[in-house]
Amino acid sequence: MTIKDFGGRIASVWEGLRPITRNMLVGALQTTSSLPSPNIKSKKFSYDAHADWELSRLLSALDEQSRSSEAHNDAETLDEMNKLADACARVLETQSGSAEVFIQLAERALRRHDYKKLDSLSDRLSEKFSAGEIAEIIRQTESPQIRAIAYETLAMLPVNNVAPLLDDSLYADIAAAALEQKAFEYESDEAKDVLDQFDAEGFRRN
Repeated sequence: MTIKDFGGRIASVWEGLRPITRNMLVGALQTTSSLPSPNIKSKKFSYDAHADWELSRLLSALDEQSRSSEAHNDAETLDEMNKLADACARVLETQSGSAEVFIQLAERALRRHDYKKLDSLSDRLSEKFSAGEIAEIIRQTESPQIRAIAYETLAMLPVNNVAPLLDDSLYADIAAAALEQKAFEYESDEAKDVLDQFDAEGFRRN
């Protein structure tokens, strides 16, 4: 089986990958040697924003094709396709700090009803993502479940990590809602003080 067996779009995306990105996938696929991959030994590689974009694009193509009726008519090809998609997702989950990628992975977990994976992604939010990226997830997602996870994570961050977002018109309402949650659900006096000051400054401006 070759990558072309997965369909024209996937083959095109694969051919467009940089060698360093392909090699990262080789490392992620070491335990599934039956998958189509170049004969290159796995090494340690740096991860950058372009790799983020490449792997996200490949994962989108794989997931879209795997949901097609054509793919479900060939169980072997579908299995191999899913293994490659899972490898992409694993690399993205461990390496990416992008709001867009987090939403993509969380939506994927929800489609699969994989709530254990969703919990794992939630843990990664507080470990790897900045307050601004978490707020961007809330701003971009249309999923109530993902928005709730991101709000919960934002509310658990230290107040001094969230408060600067109040000065950003794009995220002010999100930050205020997260601080309100922290103030009342987590009984944070510091969050209450910041909110009082923010409300007072808003009243003066109006």
